[in-house]
Amino acid sequence: MKSQVSVIVLLVAFSGAFSQVSTASVIFRPKEKVKYVAPGDEEISGDAQQLFEIAQKAEKENDTARAAKAYKTLVRKYRKDALAPWAAFRAAQLWEGNQDYLKAAGAYRSLVDMFPASPYFEPAIEAQFRIGEMYLAGKKMKILGVPVADSGDHAIEIFAGIVRVAPYGKYTARAQFNIGLAREKQGTEDSALAAYQAVVDKFPNDPIAAAAQYQIGYIWLIAARHGTKDVAAMTKARTAFQDFLFRYPNSEKAAQARANLEQLEHKQTINSFKVAKFYDRQKNFRAAVIYYNEVIRQQPGSTESEQAKKRIDELRKKVGEAALQPAFAKADAEKKKADKSNGQGRTASGGGPAMRGSANDVAPLPPPETDSSLPPPASLSPDTTTAPASSPAPETSPAPEASPIVETSVAAEATASPSP
Repeated sequence: MKSQVSVIVLLVAFSGAFSQVSTASVIFRPKEKVKYVAPGDEEISGDAQQLFEIAQKAEKENDTARAAKAYKTLVRKYRKDALAPWAAFRAAQLWEGNQDYLKAAGAYRSLVDMFPASPYFEPAIEAQFRIGEMYLAGKKMKILGVPVADSGDHAIEIFAGIVRVAPYGKYTARAQFNIGLAREKQGTEDSALAAYQAVVDKFPNDPIAAAAQYQIGYIWLIAARHGTKDVAAMTKARTAFQDFLFRYPNSEKAAQARANLEQLEHKQTINSFKVAKFYDRQKNFRAAVIYYNEVIRQQPGSTESEQAKKRIDELRKKVGEAALQPAFAKADAEKKKADKSNGQGRTASGGGPAMRGSANDVAPLPPPETDSSLPPPASLSPDTTTAPASSPAPETSPAPEASPIVETSVAAEATASPSP
């Protein structure tokens, strides 16, 4: 008797358990095998109002996954329904709350694409920006708890979406700037420069434009510091910082920009002095004097300038003033002398034009192939800055002591984004 009772109890318990599972996890379809799905993944159906109520009920039961799925189904099936914009926004919020940030960012992006006139457009843009900054700061996507993929790529994708759908929005300029920061962190300087330049060109009146202009100079400054043979990098860094000071003289980074300019000028002076010494050792005194004068022009009163003046005086005593004149100047002087003595530049016998000096007298400076690492004088290089040229300092005034360039990371030079 006891054994029969025990069997009946077990059968009842088993049937109750099976009936509970079958309602939530087992799907029966004609001519198909039984399909088991996890709770919450089963198909959700109904009209817009029913789906909305299913989602609301799931939220009250703290079943956020089921709620988000119901909202998503509502948007997919009933996009034109009045409940759809709210459902799209709420689904994205739930995914963000569950720390599924990439899925949330995608949902916010879909919302602004589908419902640009909804009241949730701006909050969705702000949410995307918030998630993008998380990835810009270094957050990585995780699979089974293991960080994978480059967070910078996710940040760029999110910020680019903001720039695309809201080209004149509240967060657009900073999103464009953050694309530059992400590219800079990735080491793709050309892309970073393009992103920063876009900020300066498209949003010149936004406060973030000052940071973008500074970062342009900073990237070229690093290139000039580590690439000693890249004269163009030094010129572009100087131009960028001059433009920065012209446009944003009251910026908090103005002092650092001036210090960087002083350091660049001193570096250029040292390079010119090295070139002058090279030609001096080669006994090409004319070329040496050109670069010694360049040193004096660049930083009058500096140690290198005083040494350059002293060496020019020594060379004048050693080879004479005429031997130090540029070749074209000497040839021009001889031509004028011949013109004066012969009337119209002809010989006394009425022959052809006066003979030029020897080849050594009129030969140009040694070609750059002599040493490819030697830059041309700075005065011969174009300066494309839009800032007005500053008046040259008198030779008698001492040059200010060059301030050291602060060795900071990109993140320290420009914050990821200012506060809204």
